[in-house]
Amino acid sequence: MFIAYVVVAVVLALAVAGSATAKFRHDERVTAGLSGVGVPESWFKRLALLNYAGALGLLIGIAWRPLGIAAAAGLTLYFLGALGFHIRAKDAKGMPMPAALFVFSAVALALAIASA
Repeated sequence: MFIAYVVVAVVLALAVAGSATAKFRHDERVTAGLSGVGVPESWFKRLALLNYAGALGLLIGIAWRPLGIAAAAGLTLYFLGALGFHIRAKDAKGMPMPAALFVFSAVALALAIASA
């Protein structure tokens, strides 16, 4: 289980860090998607910082499992919230990415708990 957690944690951390970087750089696709579901622009940097914190927590969690569990739980809730925004806005086109990251975060959480 530990090796599976390491693989999932690294891949998820890279994906989440990439998403955070796009938010900081105000990438047009990302900002249009966020604005389209009603996220105020003042939240973009805060959301990016949460993404970076989650990514860093997953990576540190490889060595210190309690942090990995907390980071995976936080990212699972973060992407559940993202899905909620897309559902509320009836934005089916924007749902696949947060849905995939939600599932991936939940898998990381399950693997972190199982290998603790």
